[in-house]
Amino acid sequence: QVQLVESGGGVVQAGDSLRLSCAASGRSFSRSALGWFRQAPGTEREFVAGWSGGTTYYGDSVKGRFTIAKDNTKNTVDLQMNNLRPEDTAVYYCAARQFGSMRFRKSEYEYWGQGTQVTVSS
Repeated sequence: QVQLVESGGGVVQAGDSLRLSCAASGRSFSRSALGWFRQAPGTEREFVAGWSGGTTYYGDSVKGRFTIAKDNTKNTVDLQMNNLRPEDTAVYYCAARQFGSMRFRKSEYEYWGQGTQVTVSS
């Protein structure tokens, strides 16, 4: 059974950093696209960052502040978030595609974690 488990969320102040981690089990995702999405109350789940075939991708609002890193030996994908802003407050989800390259729509990901809350106070 495939499982994605996120950790590392919390409450921080604007300008602080957080590192989220997603541990995958049940299969290897060494050749799959992996992504981080987030969802704030009343909004759609949006793409934040992704990894596919050694290439990284970022949403416009996080470019230059967030970094995604994949470790194939540990089957994990981390999201380093720097210079956090109140508008980054959301539940952050790790997602994986069963097959194929990078996609940016949530509907194209088959596997999801349970989410971890990130709250940034001003």
